[in-house]
Amino acid sequence: MSAPASAPSGVVEDAPLDRTAIAVIVLACLGQFMVVLDVSIVNVALPAMRAELGFTETGLQWVVNAYALTFAGLMLLGGRAADLFGRKRVFLTGVSVFALASLLGGLAADPGLLIAARVLQGVGAAVLAPTTLTILTTTFSEGPRRTAAISAWNAVGAAGGAAGGILGGTLTELLSWRWTLLINVPIGLAIVVTGLRVIARDRPEGSARLDLPGAALVTAALTAIAYGTVETHEHGWGSPVALVPLVLGVLGLGVFVLVEKRTASPLVPLSLLTRRTVAGTTIIQVLSGAIFFAMWYFLSIHMQGDLGYTPMTAGLAFLPHALTLIATGRLAPLLLRRMTPRTLLIGATVVGIAGMLLQSAVLDGYVLGILVPGVLMCAGAGMAFTPLVVLATNGVQRSESGLVSGILGASRQVGGSLGLAALATVAATMATPEAGYGAVFLIGAVLMAISIVVALVVLPSRAATRRADQAAASS
Repeated sequence: MSAPASAPSGVVEDAPLDRTAIAVIVLACLGQFMVVLDVSIVNVALPAMRAELGFTETGLQWVVNAYALTFAGLMLLGGRAADLFGRKRVFLTGVSVFALASLLGGLAADPGLLIAARVLQGVGAAVLAPTTLTILTTTFSEGPRRTAAISAWNAVGAAGGAAGGILGGTLTELLSWRWTLLINVPIGLAIVVTGLRVIARDRPEGSARLDLPGAALVTAALTAIAYGTVETHEHGWGSPVALVPLVLGVLGLGVFVLVEKRTASPLVPLSLLTRRTVAGTTIIQVLSGAIFFAMWYFLSIHMQGDLGYTPMTAGLAFLPHALTLIATGRLAPLLLRRMTPRTLLIGATVVGIAGMLLQSAVLDGYVLGILVPGVLMCAGAGMAFTPLVVLATNGVQRSESGLVSGILGASRQVGGSLGLAALATVAATMATPEAGYGAVFLIGAVLMAISIVVALVVLPSRAATRRADQAAASS
């Protein structure tokens, strides 16, 4: 693989890809597939976990939230570690921790051990996930090749989210819910063995220290907020059991901001968040995470609880969702040749809103009740994520690529964890399960509409981007 003399070392522009470059892209996509798969693969297995291990209804949410929240809270640290210690080392470390945690979770004998294993999985995922995107954004320069690589990464990740339902249902019904976790062990082993051979050793992009106090603060604060939100399900919003952790979590975020302002090596330089592309995509990622984490969760519960589907049938019902995510994710680069990333993002969100509104109607039958709204929602998600990543990463220095990847991923995970907890509480307060289910997707449509407003107000238009490029070139 060769690069022009003006390009940074290891960056591909127009040269044909050799086998090693293709192998690295495949490993990055496979790593992303694995961590996203684990967000959704347990959803279909939740009823089986509850039956065997004796989870309470509220405690069951923490099988999802323990992973997603740790994943989100530490992803900024993981992304920064990739910049400071090298992408190969951090990537392989993340895969190893993730596979080990999956083994422990698959062997868990009680709820506490399973949740602890899910926390450790979240740690491994937080180290691994941002590195997979950083490998791509530092391998390819801005332009069609990077967009195509990001599209492949997005399509594989999206497929992991949807395939989790299919694979989780099949494994749970034919073997055991434990295999929804144990399946990661051979995949992780294969990635490590191959990665040691094909990923070139890279030099760190910076010399700053990791901000461990900042990472601890933001993780603890987000965990407190999520815990308080979950406790409103049983105790109400005014109860001290819920209100105290909520207040402590908000105060913790405030302390985190103060620490980041004063430390010499902040986990998140606050100036980075003042960039319109980073700020806008971060807000939209929080909103989309809140919507789509909840979507998989409530669809799984609805199909198995209200419609009487078996785990395998529920998993197969997600197949059109997976195919739609893959197809529209691959379609995004073609559409980006004809329109700006912001225009595609807004158009894709409109499609997703149509699906959310139709899903909120809770229509009878699989076709109108699950298939059509699911295809619309997933089409919107599949087309939206590639322009989001393009907007967030264009113009970013190599020394900040891991951090921006971490911000992008963490914002989605934060939104997912808090959104799931909040929407589960909303659903529980409704008169009937059907009313709660409909309310969740109606709120999802409202959140997607808010993301359109954010895109219009915060994200730069084509003219604004051109002016910024001209200013940078003349400076």
